Amino acid sequence: MRLGHGARRHLTVWLFLAPALSVFLLYRVLPLGWNAVLSLERWSPLRPAEFAGLAHYEEMLFHDDVFWTSLWNTLVFMSSAPIAIAIALGLALMVNAPIRGRSAYRAIIFVSYPLMPVAVGIIWRWLYDEKLGLINYALLRLGVIKKGIAFLDSFEWAMPSVIVAAIWQIVGFFMIILLAGLQHIPPNLHEAAAIDGAGRIMRWRHITLPLLRPSIFLCLVLGIINSFTSFDLIYVMTRGGPNYATELLITYIYRAAFVLSQFDYAAALTVVLFVLLLSVTWLANRLSGGEAGAVEAAE
Repeated sequence: MRLGHGARRHLTVWLFLAPALSVFLLYRVLPLGWNAVLSLERWSPLRPAEFAGLAHYEEMLFHDDVFWTSLWNTLVFMSSAPIAIAIALGLALMVNAPIRGRSAYRAIIFVSYPLMPVAVGIIWRWLYDEKLGLINYALLRLGVIKKGIAFLDSFEWAMPSVIVAAIWQIVGFFMIILLAGLQHIPPNLHEAAAIDGAGRIMRWRHITLPLLRPSIFLCLVLGIINSFTSFDLIYVMTRGGPNYATELLITYIYRAAFVLSQFDYAAALTVVLFVLLLSVTWLANRLSGGEAGAVEAAE
């Protein structure tokens, strides 16, 4: 029996997708399923598993203050995404304008993104150092402060300091996405609106911003995901301290599993993190009209 053209085309597509889907199933779906099962058990490498039901979730929600602190810190850290998008949008508008050396500006702004988070954390730890850091040196020279600030050892300054580092790393990537969106807006729309008497603010509000919305929400979704998974940066800069001031859910999961050896409890925390990430991402996509990052299918 010979297959039709459509059936052969679909079979070819699935054959090409099979290796990637197999890897995704083996390293993503199956571990996630095992993690969900583990969250319902009392388990350690030294004893057999026992069914625990929702005991870990009950402890987490009603008896674990560190969980609520890390959850709140995760949501606060997530606020770095819209701030980074606003800065990236301003930079994209600047380098999209016909100014001299804009290619060099684009490269300089983007160069922070390819750096490994560990390298970014080391750079910013040095910048924030109380005695040798460049930031404290500049503030002292300008007379803004009289004594160095322990940015990463201060309960008040630690989280804002980490957020600044996270924004610095991601803003170049967002700029590239938004710049691509700006360059896909047809110039004739602005020209026609200008002929009709529309000013810059009106053209920005009614042309640029609506057509840029998919790019903005794509950045938002990526920023949210990055905020939930920024383990490397936090661990290198503060290790979740001081006094849990920068403890995120992802760092608390690591602490529970590999410091306290509570693998079953860490599994329950992972399930909560996954559900929260999925919910926030879905909400952001719904706010964008369900078209965040969508592209037109080729015929």
